[in-house]
Amino acid sequence: MTTQALLQTQIINKAWEDPSFKELLLADPKAAIKEVLGVIIPEHIKLKAVEESSDELYLVIPSNPSEINLNHSQRRAKW
Repeated sequence: MTTQALLQTQIINKAWEDPSFKELLLADPKAAIKEVLGVIIPEHIKLKAVEESSDELYLVIPSNPSEINLNHSQRRAKW
């Protein structure tokens, strides 16, 4: 399991187990992740948490790696 997948799994499991964490995660995901996991997400990175339901699902299409043009001073946002 990748680091990203592991972090996502930890966040999801915590949200399922802890209603107050889930509420904070939906309202302010950066603060929730920092509080529980100690992970600080940079200011310039936008993060949105949404909750699926039985009749509303989300499909996330990641950036196309061939279209990402980074120089050495830039870092990619990653879980």
